[in-house]
Amino acid sequence: MSTDSTEKTPRTAADGAAGTSERMKDLASRGDSRSQRPDNAAFREFIASGWDETVPDAERRESADFTPARRDALVSRLPAARLVLPAGVLKVRSNDTDYPFRPDTAFAYYSGLGTDEEPDSVLVVEPSAEDPSRAEATYFFRPRAGFDTSEFYADSRYGEMWVGRRPTVAEAAQRLGIEVRHIDELRDHLAKDVGAQLSLTVMPGVDQTVEAMVEEIRAQNGLPGGDEAEGEKSALKEAASEARLVKDAYEVRQMREAVAATLRGFEDVVRRLPEAVGHPRGERVIEGVFAATARADGNGVGYDTIAAAGDHACTLHWTRNNGAVRPDELVLIDAGVEIDSLYTADITRTLPVSGTFSPVQRKVYDAVLDAADAAFAVARPGLLFRDLHTAAMEVLAARLEEWGLLPGTAEESLAPEGQWHRRWMPHGTSHHLGMDVHDCAQARREMYLDAELVPGMVFTIEPGLYFKENDLLVPEELRGIGVRIEDDVLVTEDGVENLSAAAPRRAEDIEAWMASLQS
Repeated sequence: MSTDSTEKTPRTAADGAAGTSERMKDLASRGDSRSQRPDNAAFREFIASGWDETVPDAERRESADFTPARRDALVSRLPAARLVLPAGVLKVRSNDTDYPFRPDTAFAYYSGLGTDEEPDSVLVVEPSAEDPSRAEATYFFRPRAGFDTSEFYADSRYGEMWVGRRPTVAEAAQRLGIEVRHIDELRDHLAKDVGAQLSLTVMPGVDQTVEAMVEEIRAQNGLPGGDEAEGEKSALKEAASEARLVKDAYEVRQMREAVAATLRGFEDVVRRLPEAVGHPRGERVIEGVFAATARADGNGVGYDTIAAAGDHACTLHWTRNNGAVRPDELVLIDAGVEIDSLYTADITRTLPVSGTFSPVQRKVYDAVLDAADAAFAVARPGLLFRDLHTAAMEVLAARLEEWGLLPGTAEESLAPEGQWHRRWMPHGTSHHLGMDVHDCAQARREMYLDAELVPGMVFTIEPGLYFKENDLLVPEELRGIGVRIEDDVLVTEDGVENLSAAAPRRAEDIEAWMASLQS
């Protein structure tokens, strides 16, 4: 990284319309003490000259064929409202360095955009004046600046020399198939015609400046604040979440790509697993191998990779990944690639580090596999989502009873007043999957756990058993063994398809797979 950047000015969507506050001016000046950038007229003239100003044709994105129907459904559910969907802002990691930007999921879903080119931008969706059942959409962003502007060479947040070429307004419109405007026009657009016949609401918790702008416009135009305003925000959040419960054809294709990339990552991990053995932080070797594939083949990882060897596998969200990987242990790897469209896979495989399961490891593994297979066996359109968990738990409770671990029978454990088996399987068996690893999380219970499966749903099946090394209620031979098997599942017209079936699931197939990749 260059040492001659000035501290990044946190410009937001409101800056152009509302003016720059004194706080913003103060932040902008903090890097002046170390700036060595020339600012004389001769330099400005020289740096603005001699550039090829050809603008290439922009390609319409495939997602643009699907986003109009999504937006129509949104305005039909939330009529008579102008809906504001910010992309979000850059978040500071340390001083003047930011975390990689990932736009808000609702923004990406309704705009069709992904990756990292939209910080501070906003999508506005509202009913069409001609047909209120149809949606109109306008995208507001900061387009490319000319070579003759100081932004081109001096702005470390937006400048082309610092962050790369930004699209023009025309390019963005061609890619998205909707109207595109400069971000400075946002406030006027949001305020136009707002009142008794047209409400205004914003996706909460994404961009505080845009949210404050919406609240101010609501107050100026007589729209209620307080609980009623919060209720409108919650309704927007809920609608955007529930809209993703059933994937369209484009989304299904993206999910297949995310799964394929993830499987390549797992293959790379298996090939290089011997490198992790003996390294003091072998779990991070695994994490790094998968991350390299995720970054090369996609946007990155969809969530923090779990690379949990030995007893660490019994910590459900073990992401510290600072442990050793020993030959006689299992390693649980829970990882997913998020591709450029922001759809992510979520796959878990539990592997014998040596390449061969011991008898006791195989016993636990096969119990978990049987539970997963039981969920697959019942999964079909019309089944209630929560029944997937029930099917898996019946198998695990029976197996734990056989092993003498339950204080009663499996039947008693499965009853609401029992649930002893959940000591060793504390999480749910399934969750929806898509642009978020735990997709559709704001959906109502009746639309999620209590809903019937329908074609186009994508979710995980992921039972597990976890016997912590300090668990005195299990035999010593089981302690420190954690197993989870997780696959990504698409509901079809007559059943389900295991999207991640190319990753072996049976113990003997895993052993053969590992041997073939490491030979």
